[in-house]
Amino acid sequence: MEYIVEKIGMSRTIGVPSKAVTLLKVKEVKVCEVVDGTALVAYSQGKARNKPIEGQQKKYNLSAEFNKFATLEVANTEAGDLDMTPLADAKKVKSAFNTKGRGFTGVMKRWNFAGGPGAHGHRFHRTGGSIGNREWPGKVQKGRKMSGQYGNELVTVKNEVMSYDAENGVLVVVGAVPGANGALGRVKVVKQ
Repeated sequence: MEYIVEKIGMSRTIGVPSKAVTLLKVKEVKVCEVVDGTALVAYSQGKARNKPIEGQQKKYNLSAEFNKFATLEVANTEAGDLDMTPLADAKKVKSAFNTKGRGFTGVMKRWNFAGGPGAHGHRFHRTGGSIGNREWPGKVQKGRKMSGQYGNELVTVKNEVMSYDAENGVLVVVGAVPGANGALGRVKVVKQ
């Protein structure tokens, strides 16, 4: 079963030994329709409105706040509020978030290249260096580590569930979860 969550941030438990935990806020979600365990769901995100969104809201009798749509694996068999019981019983979850985007970065930051000497008399400081061989193969080999876009990619991690506050919708998992605070992601309950 999947849920849309927002990363609140990290904290620590009080006790010996202390554990690092991540707090995740489970978004309020409305199930629009269910087909073979997969559902079209609506949730609130910002103030985006246009005619296609308004058409979907009218079709599924949703209020104006539910302006984003996604597909999730759900425990529900019919439309309505999302069933939270699998989350209350969960021991482990898989958290999928986009990592922090770092833009266009060089090889030293992106791939941990050593770089060259930093002193005078050198032209090889932070560059990638040679990228090919000779007449053979006469091209740059596939998979060559170069500078480029770093971060902002989907990463999934497995976390142990410490607690779930159903009243406030806060899920506490042990360890770190990728992404910035306030980022939206998905949490999937792992079968035992």
